[in-house]
Amino acid sequence: MSAKILVVDDQPANVKLLDQVLSASGYAVVTAMSGAEALAKVAAEKPDLVLLDVMMPKMNGYEVCRAIRADPATQLLPVVMVTALDPTEERLLGIEAGADDFLAKPINQPEILARVRSLLRIRSLHRKVEEQAVQLAEWNAKLQDRVAEQLAQLERLARLRRFLSPKVADMIVAGQLDDPLATRRREVTIMFVDLRGFTAFSDAAAPEDVLAVLREYHREIGRLVGVHEGTIEHFAGDGVMLIFNDPAPLADPALAAVRMAIDLRASVARLAESWRKLGHNLGCGIGIAQGFATIGTIGFEGRQDYGVIGAVTNLAARLCAEAAAGQILIAQRVYGRVEGKVAVDPAVELKLKGIQAPVTAFNVVGAKHGAAHAATTGGGA
Repeated sequence: MSAKILVVDDQPANVKLLDQVLSASGYAVVTAMSGAEALAKVAAEKPDLVLLDVMMPKMNGYEVCRAIRADPATQLLPVVMVTALDPTEERLLGIEAGADDFLAKPINQPEILARVRSLLRIRSLHRKVEEQAVQLAEWNAKLQDRVAEQLAQLERLARLRRFLSPKVADMIVAGQLDDPLATRRREVTIMFVDLRGFTAFSDAAAPEDVLAVLREYHREIGRLVGVHEGTIEHFAGDGVMLIFNDPAPLADPALAAVRMAIDLRASVARLAESWRKLGHNLGCGIGIAQGFATIGTIGFEGRQDYGVIGAVTNLAARLCAEAAAGQILIAQRVYGRVEGKVAVDPAVELKLKGIQAPVTAFNVVGAKHGAAHAATTGGGA
């Protein structure tokens, strides 16, 4: 496609001459006979170059050039001033107005064609820069959309960071796990932990002492849930619910839960020694069950939590409520997964609140000698 040149002159003879010279060289030519018409043609025709006469009535060439430069859409449009006046004085005025080049009348055909070719090459480069700027703006917009999308995803994931072990959180952020907020059904191991004697303690103790105990207790749970790759479903004062096998699958979630329970019992026992020195008589009871549950987000927009729905949750909670201080009660299904790896007391039949049939349960004594994981890894606060 040939370049388009706008010729502006109030003398028809000059316009005709320039039109013939440029057309013969293959350029498309549009013309204007005044400054106002020139600006209208610039907007409508979008020329690649303007040959602009200086001396015109009403609006001279300098004023036209300044108007072209003032418009962001045409500020890089090449403008050649054509004048019959003193070239030195006119050149200075033209530079101040924003002209790119100058031609003296009468027109020298080889010179004008050479100047036009030179400026059109520059204009071509300007167009490439403009196109690249548009493309860059589009890329930036897409990048901003992607960043916004990723930030939204990270915000969703951040809500789970308070529940998940660091390893699981890192896997989710790295895209190595499915969306943890998506609803799904999965077999999981559920563990409930409660502090025995906490109600009497919280009624009698100063609030600052209660918070200090809870911080130590929760800190130890947080440490151990990371070690054993569990997930904290929620805290409710001294009560804590944990999930194993979601969102990150585990090879043996029942064993992971029991091992954590053994470690946590040892840790709370050590913490209880320091609590007793302050007059606080506390211990922990733990219940563990395994079964299928529906997992996902619960709540409403603006306030959603990670939740587990299913009978297995109720069973683990009831076992925890039945456990005395220092006891770890596990359901039959959990025992079937850890048998031979932990020592337990003989089975007992428990009548649990809200569960019609008696429940077979086992109290975990400790890990058997030679088990893959020592049962004494828990540390004090």
